[in-house]
Amino acid sequence: MVSAPSGTGKTTLCTHVRQTPDLIYSVSCTTRAIRPGEKDGVDYFFLSRAEFEKRMKAGQMLETADVYGEYYGTPKELVLEHLAAGRDVLLDIDVQGARQIRASQEVKIKAALADIFIMPPDLGELKRRLEGRGTESAKQIATRIEAADGEMADWKSYRYTILSSSMEEDLIKFRAIIRAERYLSRRLDLHHG
Repeated sequence: MVSAPSGTGKTTLCTHVRQTPDLIYSVSCTTRAIRPGEKDGVDYFFLSRAEFEKRMKAGQMLETADVYGEYYGTPKELVLEHLAAGRDVLLDIDVQGARQIRASQEVKIKAALADIFIMPPDLGELKRRLEGRGTESAKQIATRIEAADGEMADWKSYRYTILSSSMEEDLIKFRAIIRAERYLSRRLDLHHG
């Protein structure tokens, strides 16, 4: 599970990692409208509000968030299916969703969880990155910086923290964490008889 404030490069990092076959990217559900170039079931599962709320009430979501009036959530069944098949699942989750997943009573989720926080160098650098993207207004950037300030305070709740530098460096650190997690004794199934 990876969390980071907006503008830290988390999406780019996850995109790079998704290209390796050993990690399955968990596709989230959302009620927001599909954007040009997006594919249903690849970028998100695009659901109606009624359908999302139905799944939420039925306990089919690992975590949900209301982001600016749109729902986002992680479908539990798919994640559990991948874990049961021995595949590692990559979750790209904000800090409020991360708290919900950490609190999950699902035994398999608890056992599998490795959470990583990507910490931007500082708020000034984050502001430069967001401005460099040129996709948000000054007001939106200010809102994101304010949110980032709050999110960054949560880093100690994560098992791992990557201090963000270059994308290449972040990717190396991320892969090192994944590798180390795979060698944890409790994750190995060694039969000696």
